Amino acid sequence: MTNKDIYITGGRVIDPSRNFDQKADLLLSGGLIAQVEKNLQPPLGALKIEANGLIVTPGLIDMHVHLRDPGQEYKEDIISGSLAAAAGGFTAVAAMANTDPVCDNSSVVRYVCDHAARAAVRVYPIGAVTRGLEGKEMAEIGRMKQAGAVAFSDDGKPVVSGMMMRNALQYASGIGALIIVHEEDPSLFAGGMMNEGAVSSVIGLRGISPQAEEVMLARDLLLLKTTGGRLHIAHLSTAGSVELVRRAKSEGLPVTAEVTPHHLLLTDRAVKNTAYSTNTKVNPPLRSEQDRRALWEGLLDGTIDTIASDHAPHHPDDKDVEFDFAPFGIAGLETTLPLLLDEVASGRVKNLTLPLLIDKLSLAPARILDVPGGTLQPGSAADVTIIDPKRITTVTPAAWYSKSRNTPFAGRQLTGAPVWTIVGGKLVMKEGAPAGSVEQG
Repeated sequence: MTNKDIYITGGRVIDPSRNFDQKADLLLSGGLIAQVEKNLQPPLGALKIEANGLIVTPGLIDMHVHLRDPGQEYKEDIISGSLAAAAGGFTAVAAMANTDPVCDNSSVVRYVCDHAARAAVRVYPIGAVTRGLEGKEMAEIGRMKQAGAVAFSDDGKPVVSGMMMRNALQYASGIGALIIVHEEDPSLFAGGMMNEGAVSSVIGLRGISPQAEEVMLARDLLLLKTTGGRLHIAHLSTAGSVELVRRAKSEGLPVTAEVTPHHLLLTDRAVKNTAYSTNTKVNPPLRSEQDRRALWEGLLDGTIDTIASDHAPHHPDDKDVEFDFAPFGIAGLETTLPLLLDEVASGRVKNLTLPLLIDKLSLAPARILDVPGGTLQPGSAADVTIIDPKRITTVTPAAWYSKSRNTPFAGRQLTGAPVWTIVGGKLVMKEGAPAGSVEQG
């Protein structure tokens, strides 16, 4: 659609950046938030969106996705991934570096930025910490930052060398760059397939010790104390990791952390209960009920800053193999928001509110990545997500915009869904239909 004015009226406006939660109208003009007030008078010709009974929020940001582009476009590409994001209520995503070729130089960063110009949502490249994700030589972080990378991570792999991590933190500190870490000690990971515990012992799959995550996390927090800079912990999964981050924050360390919906909602029992479905195989693995409860506690008390999908799409043929041989990963862009809205609607998690949820999905990732969005403050980017908190949907992977279907949530009925996604003042998705298919006026 053309970038004409949009008038959103009658909705419950939730803006965590200003502690704003009340019924109000919004006017979007020139790609920016123009006004947020009660009883606004829209300009002539504005597209009017009736939002009675709906929730109007800053555009959601997923700071951890794998778009597989360049190199594995049969799994996902920037365009299909951006449509999946828009359908899921996201107005921006940050794409991890483990592509083929790896996003470890300014040329690949520019490739992502160039393709992002045609995407449905904002796509921010994340550059690699080390060349080829091999952990041997630091990548050209400075040049990638200049080319548009918003953070740096070898996600999918840990930075095994303590010296390399220390050097990366020191260098990133000097240029104001964010390092995102996948915490995993390879010697403790030891070819595991799922969480190490009672369930893995019973069903006979090799386990991944919780300490594989916690040992590396402890190391990096110690390095952070002496190097400065900023550190973000991807996909926390254990109670011990939550406690390590909580302690580091109490000491004033500049650390942030994320959690995925699947680690909040599922445990290692899902592997057994689904008869070894490879859609339950993720890294870090689904953990114990004790870990799951600790993750919720950390999210609610502020230890965990944000929720990210860790969208990891795979071709069905890659997942349709024995559990041992299947790749890790869940496709999550189109399920993250509905799954979490369902938790709010059900009341299963005490003290989980819509304002808290919107904070974790919009304001927090915008602040961590230092990108536009996360607010409805007049003058800010007109990125808006509109939610129907009562809409009943069923997770139907066959209807996704993502090229992949790997989810353990297929068939689940959920309460709450995104209904409009607006990026830069342009309507990109309405009721699950891209803007090009939406009748305007």
